[in-house]
Amino acid sequence: MFETSQFHQPVMQDILAAYGLEMAECHIQPFGSGLINATWKVSVADSHYILQRINHLVFSKPDLIAQNITTIGQYLQQHHPDYFFVQPVQTINKQEMYITAEGEYFRMQPFVENSHSHDVVNDIQLAYEAAKQFGRFTRLLSGIDVQTMQYPLPDFHNLTLRYQQFEQAIAAGNQERISAAREDIDTVRSYQRLTTIFEDIQQHPDFKIRVMHHDTKISNVLFNAAGEGLCVIDLDTVMPGYFISDFGDMMRTYLSPVSEEETDLSKVCVRTDYYKAIVQGYISEMGDELSSIEKEHLVYAGQFLVYMQAIRFLTDYFNNDRYYGAKYEHHNLLRARNQLTLLNSITQQEKTLSSVVAY
Repeated sequence: MFETSQFHQPVMQDILAAYGLEMAECHIQPFGSGLINATWKVSVADSHYILQRINHLVFSKPDLIAQNITTIGQYLQQHHPDYFFVQPVQTINKQEMYITAEGEYFRMQPFVENSHSHDVVNDIQLAYEAAKQFGRFTRLLSGIDVQTMQYPLPDFHNLTLRYQQFEQAIAAGNQERISAAREDIDTVRSYQRLTTIFEDIQQHPDFKIRVMHHDTKISNVLFNAAGEGLCVIDLDTVMPGYFISDFGDMMRTYLSPVSEEETDLSKVCVRTDYYKAIVQGYISEMGDELSSIEKEHLVYAGQFLVYMQAIRFLTDYFNNDRYYGAKYEHHNLLRARNQLTLLNSITQQEKTLSSVVAY
């Protein structure tokens, strides 16, 4: 991942001035646990803001993110004004972002008082509330013409492309690492049918392209003091896609009691009661929106996302950790094995999971 280092005082001073703030009057502190964008909480008198630098090495066209957020905000204001949507703060020049002389992109939004987020899903109700919020977000935006939405990360969840990149890395990557991962390569190839299913989905008329969040980890939901979901946040990855992206990422990040960083693979498993909570929360909002065949692919959604992430970790390992980086030797290999273990667990319990909830 990328550094989220502090900036020199003159640079920060210019950024704050663009929003009409005097640096000398502001209290600035790093905020959150995100790894892609640098984030600060800015406090001045009784007002509080979130300031972020958009990582343009990941998002090569930050203006597309701004366009999407504007489109979503305007649509919600017109059609669902009661939905709590965190509108960006415009610069004094009425711009959605501030661009520094060095080409860095910054944005600001109000800090939501009396709210909190979570980094870990350790409660069934938490999983339910988060799934409900992501389902509501997509349902409320179902009337948007997806042709008006931009793609900040083209092919982000294109499993066919990710598999091709995996095979290319085997052909041209670090041969020593490839030799060390022969069993993992065999496992990935044994699940290639999941790629075929994805290609079938792309051709099926009952799989609708909708406005999806594409990053449904628990930290992207704000909760109130009572533990109820308020709204979803971090809309950088919002773009047209299939429901399997959002539902699958919730399965990937909520089902196991341990994260993708866990190296003791005996701890990686599927919590069936958490799956039930995810389904119930999501279907409570999306039940009438999803087609019958989409509902039949709920378990597949988890397989799809976990498989793709395993492929991406393994591909990066073969490519000498160029994308994700590594904190220690074989880091991405162990991440891949973690995800393959979770994929095996989901697949072994596929029938149980498919029957756990009546839709």
